[in-house]
Amino acid sequence: MTLIALGLNHQTAPVSLRERVAFDRDTVPVALAALRRVDGVEEAAILSTCNRIELYSNVRDGREQAIVEWLHSHHGLTPPTLEEFLYRHDGPAAVRHLFRVATGLDSMVLGEPQILGQVKESYHLARAAGALGSPLERLFQNTFAVAKRVRTDTRIGANPVSVAFAAVRLAHQVFADLGRSTVMLVGAGDTVELAARHLTESGVKRMLVANRTLANAEALAARFGAQAMPLSDVPARLAEADVLIASTASREPVITRAQVASAIKARRRRPMLILDLAVPRDVEPATAELDDVFVYTVDDLSGVIEDNLRSRREAAREAEAIIDLQVGHFMDWCRGLDGQGVVRTVRAAAERERDALLARARAMLEHGKPAEEALAFLANALTNKIMHAPSANLRAAALRGDSELLRAAEKLFADTSDARPRPE
Repeated sequence: MTLIALGLNHQTAPVSLRERVAFDRDTVPVALAALRRVDGVEEAAILSTCNRIELYSNVRDGREQAIVEWLHSHHGLTPPTLEEFLYRHDGPAAVRHLFRVATGLDSMVLGEPQILGQVKESYHLARAAGALGSPLERLFQNTFAVAKRVRTDTRIGANPVSVAFAAVRLAHQVFADLGRSTVMLVGAGDTVELAARHLTESGVKRMLVANRTLANAEALAARFGAQAMPLSDVPARLAEADVLIASTASREPVITRAQVASAIKARRRRPMLILDLAVPRDVEPATAELDDVFVYTVDDLSGVIEDNLRSRREAAREAEAIIDLQVGHFMDWCRGLDGQGVVRTVRAAAERERDALLARARAMLEHGKPAEEALAFLANALTNKIMHAPSANLRAAALRGDSELLRAAEKLFADTSDARPRPE
């Protein structure tokens, strides 16, 4: 079996491709069931965020490419559409990758905390779908422990930065007095809530919150003194917004070029800043072609946040050291799991031989053979059966000069009786 992490992210693929292969939260259980039906896939989990789409799987050796083929097929893509954008990590590299992802070391914003919650959600979805076995279950539990230790032992979370923070920072650069601007927030998830918090701290007095579920918009608006409205009201009120920040889970754009064009006309060409933080995008890409409209996606924010990262880079080096240590511990556990399998196989074979010979010894007694003769037969036959294969393999090893196997056998069959504690 091979542990694999396969995916694409903001570093390897543009947003236009990522949005084509993103998974909706509601469809993840169905996708996991389909992935589990692929020959050779023993367990799986799917992590899908605005910046990355990753599959974590345990697969039989030689079946790794089947996951790539499934990813193309599931999203209706013709191979090799994704090949040049995909990265793949196997074994300890896959473990290290998940640890780095969960601690924010692989994020667009170094050390951002939201990703850990997203990793936890992917774990819970996979667990609820019955897609996890012992190895992935243990890997995710170790991942959460590593992320907690990194947050506790380093300053990776110091000087808060996130995509939402970067968006608000950019708004500050465009509008000198952001506090007097009207900001419309579309969506009610974690990213929008974080943006609302940063906007409030920046002195923004007027915020509008739009969401498909009005109750969610009202709950978020109440926390920040904003005004809630249904998503259907956005076209009519879009002209009020100096800044629009959108982050929903919609598969299709919720704001069109025509709606923004109409709003700009009503604003009499006063500029509008649009920060589309969703993948797939919430705003039609053609909107960026309009005059007096400035559209930024998650990919455009990487340069904005550079100044906020200096204090986290030293912490990141400390985090890498923690991760390296914990990868070693997890792989030790995996090797122990493999060793348990070998022990179970060897013991089962020995027990089968024992039961067969015991039956023959009992038959001898039933036919009147002396007990001493039956016991001698059982002892000699059992010894010969158990030792035949090891003895033949060791003789062959001696003939070809395989000293490594001979030393291992010497250690394996060493008499440990003297190592036992003796009564005083």
